[in-house]
Amino acid sequence: MYKVLLVDDERIILDGISQMVDWPAFRTKLIGTAQNGIQAYEKIAEAAPDIVVSDIRMPGLDGLELVAKTHASHPAVKFVLLSGYGEFEYANRAMQYGVKHYLLKPTDEVKIAEALKEVTEELDLQRGRETFIRDMKHRFEKFIPHVKEQVLKEFVTNKTYGTRDLEEYRGLFPYPFDHPIRLLLFRLEGEADSEHPFAAKNIAEDLLQTTLLSTTIGDHVLILIADPKDQDLFHQRLQEIRHTFSLYYKMGMTIAVSDSGPMAQARKLYRETLKCLDYRFYLDESGIITKQDAPLPCGETGEFFFDEERLILPARSGRIEEAAQALSELIAEMKRAQLGIDMAKSCAIQQYASLIRVADPERLNEAYKRIPEIAEMESLQAIHSFLDESVKEVARRNGERNAGKCNAIVRKVIDIVEEQLGNSDLSLNMVAHDMLYMNADYLGKLFKKETGEKFSNYVMRIRIQRATELMAADPDVKIFEMAERLGFGDNPQYFSQVFKKQVGCTPSEYIRKAFSL
Repeated sequence: MYKVLLVDDERIILDGISQMVDWPAFRTKLIGTAQNGIQAYEKIAEAAPDIVVSDIRMPGLDGLELVAKTHASHPAVKFVLLSGYGEFEYANRAMQYGVKHYLLKPTDEVKIAEALKEVTEELDLQRGRETFIRDMKHRFEKFIPHVKEQVLKEFVTNKTYGTRDLEEYRGLFPYPFDHPIRLLLFRLEGEADSEHPFAAKNIAEDLLQTTLLSTTIGDHVLILIADPKDQDLFHQRLQEIRHTFSLYYKMGMTIAVSDSGPMAQARKLYRETLKCLDYRFYLDESGIITKQDAPLPCGETGEFFFDEERLILPARSGRIEEAAQALSELIAEMKRAQLGIDMAKSCAIQQYASLIRVADPERLNEAYKRIPEIAEMESLQAIHSFLDESVKEVARRNGERNAGKCNAIVRKVIDIVEEQLGNSDLSLNMVAHDMLYMNADYLGKLFKKETGEKFSNYVMRIRIQRATELMAADPDVKIFEMAERLGFGDNPQYFSQVFKKQVGCTPSEYIRKAFSL
């Protein structure tokens, strides 16, 4: 029902119109009457009618003045003016306020009914338009966040977007695009559900309070902010975002921060954050990464070379600590060179493949099945842990498998020493090359591992031990005779020096002390 106010300075007209019009029939309700413009405006301000039926000639405030004043404060109110024949031209002045309906006095029920019908139809159309506009505005407000997200995605991923497109969106987004901006790219650590990126975005927006645009791209969160003036406070806010997200979701978060730049360079800044986010591969834990944090400019690769034999030889021989150290050197070299992620994983897979080829043959197929695990790893630290476990396992098993063989070789070396003890040419090289046909360095390491002492030290210790046995059997034995029989050749003085060094006295002193009792 539309509300109607009736205004006329003649009481008889007010009463007549009030009674003769069937107001409900025209979806209207008469809410009151007034006898002058002043009184009418007070009721308009109080009751806010939809329609005012008013005489033009009235004392205090005439109909035309009432229209003007009402239009200023209540522009939606529709007027139907009653005028005499001579006042019609005067009433036309009300057209500037949107008044379309005039009735000449004296009027009747039919004319008033026609006017009411036309006015209510106009009101119906107006309300329909207002409802439509309100609904469209509401839908647009609900849709605008999605539009903002799409605009940001287009600007950072579509190379055809530029300054002209930015100007078109300037009216939609009341943001200071003329000022420098930064891009923040968030990557969540671990297995993230679909809700996690949105949670991270909401936390970041709440804590930063300077977000201009934001969106999710895949499993990353991208936020565009105005370049902060207080950099210390800015980094403090980033740490709060990481801490808050970790507190609620028990997950780490890495944030790549671009340099400052204009909105027109958003795509370049986005590529910069992607490259910097790759540097996370070389970090031991999540954190905040800028281009300045990387030892090399993001995305560049230094020279890299690593001889895989440094890792394979000790793993094949069962030397666990040496193999683990070689792996650490490999990882350090990869980190120094800042290989791209794909190249680093390819290198790790190549090393792993070489490693498992020296493992137990029966375990080869099982080991090959684990290669895809390396491709899925998100950090060099994870790859290091995986390879370290594999290296130690291969070296351990090879060590156990070679133990019997190694013991036999060492026993053979000891037998040779016993046989060649008087040979002044006895040496590790002679035993390895001339008798066992082995690599001297490998044999020396094998001998020390099994006996706990170097080959040369072992030979000298056995020679001095044999010397004491000779002196016990024959206290009159000559020093030069022992030197010659124990491989010191014709150098008894050197024999005496070695004997004193090991026993603490010369051979002559030893004989006097041992056999003078």
